[in-house]
Amino acid sequence: MTRQRRVAVTSPQTRVAFAARRGVSAVPRSLSGDELRAAARIRRRQLRVAAGTLAAAALLLVGLPVLLGVVPVALRLGPVPVVWVAVALLPYPVLAGLAHWQLRRAERTEDGAEQIGRDRQDHAR
Repeated sequence: MTRQRRVAVTSPQTRVAFAARRGVSAVPRSLSGDELRAAARIRRRQLRVAAGTLAAAALLLVGLPVLLGVVPVALRLGPVPVVWVAVALLPYPVLAGLAHWQLRRAERTEDGAEQIGRDRQDHAR
């Protein structure tokens, strides 16, 4: 009985990701100059969105201890100190909300760019 040789199967996206790690350009060569400029604009907008989200997360994670330093330790919510509730419950839903907000804004940026591209193609016809 002959053993069959194993073959690794990867998607084109995987090959692009590996190429990017080696420093090879991951931009497909089939993009025109206008398309490359549009892709760069989308990337810059999404990076601004990500930077804003990162700043908001940092503000939460740095501001929460500062805020809790102002709250009296004796303040309780039932048998549990408010400080514990704030540390245990507050950051996670807020961070999840920030992630959702960032994702929606990034998708809106792409959708807006796609619509502009379709409008240009329709206008060119």
